Amino acid sequence: MADIMSILSSNYVTAGQSVSLNTGKYVNVDPKAFEGTWSGQYANRKPFSVTISNVNGFRARARYQYGSTVKYQDVLIKNNAFRIGDSKFTLTKPGSAQVKTVMTNPATGAQSLETAYVKQS
Repeated sequence: MADIMSILSSNYVTAGQSVSLNTGKYVNVDPKAFEGTWSGQYANRKPFSVTISNVNGFRARARYQYGSTVKYQDVLIKNNAFRIGDSKFTLTKPGSAQVKTVMTNPATGAQSLETAYVKQS
């Protein structure tokens, strides 16, 4: 029994050493590329907007509005993307971005991933 525990213990230590937690570094972004109001609409034709302000380094303040839902959040921008609530904002090129949002149907509880493209105004 001691041999089995010794083998398990040594493999556990070896496996733990091979796990990489390197998620990369945050780097400063160009405030002009992100700041402003980004507007678009989902497939159901309902409009939404993301307003980004106070970009400083890789930090920013974001506001997401969809109908009566409004979310404010301080965000960290990494790889030209950040998360706000159930949404992920990704800058695809100057003036254009992609927003992916997990939508929950209040009647059934079913969830779906909605993808929309927004333009900076």
